[in-house]
Amino acid sequence: MHESDNAQWGLVHAFVLNGQGGARSIARQDLQGLALSEHESLWLHWDRSHPQTHTWLRTGSGLSAFACDLLLEENTRPRLLALPEQQLLLFLRGLNLNPGAEPEDMVSVRIFADAQRAISLRLRPLHATEALVEDLLAGRGPKTSAELILRLAHYLTDKIEHLVGELAEQVDDQEERADALESQAPDHSTLLQIRRRAASLRRFLSPQRDIYGQLTASAQAWLVGADSSYWNELNNRLTRYLEELELSRERVNLLLEAENRRMDERMNHTMYRFGIITGIFLPMSFLTGLLGINVGGIPGSESPHGFLLACSLMAVVALVQWLLFRRLRWI
Repeated sequence: MHESDNAQWGLVHAFVLNGQGGARSIARQDLQGLALSEHESLWLHWDRSHPQTHTWLRTGSGLSAFACDLLLEENTRPRLLALPEQQLLLFLRGLNLNPGAEPEDMVSVRIFADAQRAISLRLRPLHATEALVEDLLAGRGPKTSAELILRLAHYLTDKIEHLVGELAEQVDDQEERADALESQAPDHSTLLQIRRRAASLRRFLSPQRDIYGQLTASAQAWLVGADSSYWNELNNRLTRYLEELELSRERVNLLLEAENRRMDERMNHTMYRFGIITGIFLPMSFLTGLLGINVGGIPGSESPHGFLLACSLMAVVALVQWLLFRRLRWI
């Protein structure tokens, strides 16, 4: 009931974490004057495109104008910014798994957080937040705002692993197709698409990997604590995915180069055959042209065996050429 009412105000999810893995949903009207106990934390997930989100963020959130401007700016890349009073801004990217969308067209999630509060904004639906809500409703979710951010980053990374593995499998298929003796050539358009998708993923995953590394050594005591090893693990996982993407791009480039060489060899072989055929028929064309001129004195013009003699002469010329080409190892 709360979610349907909250949606009218641009509030997608609103939960108070109970510190034990569960949470209770609250309405937007409950935000004013909401008091949290020591072990509770607040998570608000907003639709960034909704006008009421902008209004609440600037007038009811208590955030500085600087923080609001960054959260609402149009275009952004993954980044981490520490704010005064043990607060931070964290911008991450996740795969776009919405119907009809390209996964590498990544969705941005922008987060303001402190020890007891996490405010996140998205423009398009993000599957990672839905998985997070399921965990909270099942009582196995994050207990603090720091764990909530870590769990969200974990789900974002899991989705990336699946796509990276899918791209690697597509490259494997194209390599098997190229290595098979009787197969067709690799699909050129598929190879170009794989390379483009890998480049698009690297564009956002590389700075996101660096963010995880910064969070490992963050000075925010409430954020890191015992979770620093988990942030380091996410950093290592993204490093591995980036290496896999780079390897996939290199393998695609090698396949494209091999295909270009194969096509060049085919073209050279075809042109070589045309050259041999032209070399064989050029003297014959000269003879037929010479014997076909309309002047007197053409040998055999009066003989009933003239045509047979001309054909025999061209056959002898062709035989001599064939023997010569064989001796020169041209054929």
